[in-house]
Amino acid sequence: MSAREKTITWADPREAATAGARLSGLEYFAAMARGEIALPPISALMGMEGVEFSAGRAVFAAEPGEEHYNPIGVVHGGLALTLLDSVMGCAVHTTLPAGTGYTTLEIKVNFVRAIHGGDGRVIATGTVVHRGGRVATAEGRVTRESDGKLLAHGTTTCLILA
Repeated sequence: MSAREKTITWADPREAATAGARLSGLEYFAAMARGEIALPPISALMGMEGVEFSAGRAVFAAEPGEEHYNPIGVVHGGLALTLLDSVMGCAVHTTLPAGTGYTTLEIKVNFVRAIHGGDGRVIATGTVVHRGGRVATAEGRVTRESDGKLLAHGTTTCLILA
């Protein structure tokens, strides 16, 4: 059995959260994109990167590798689920004013195709469907970048914490 190793580093997430609480959702993601606020540790752990943020929309990318494999030799569904939870939640976050948070209340995911480490980058897109005063819903899709094939899709309900 040959061993493999991957080292990841991250910044203190409390500093980013404190800085982010003073910004609107869109301002928060823009500051991260400029490198003024550190990315959350989950980004380093899962290999996710923010690609695009606009009001009610978030796009992430990830490069699945063997470190994401499950016991049956394909990428664990948890990668797609994490990408979807992230982009759908961040899409909701882009609509929030400074000092307002959110949390996922419910998530539903459908896995359409297996993801393999050699297939290249995957793109996850989240879009707000409804933004109310206390509850928001969003939908998301994970596609293979090389050919646009759908890999997974889902919906979420988020509680807005004013």
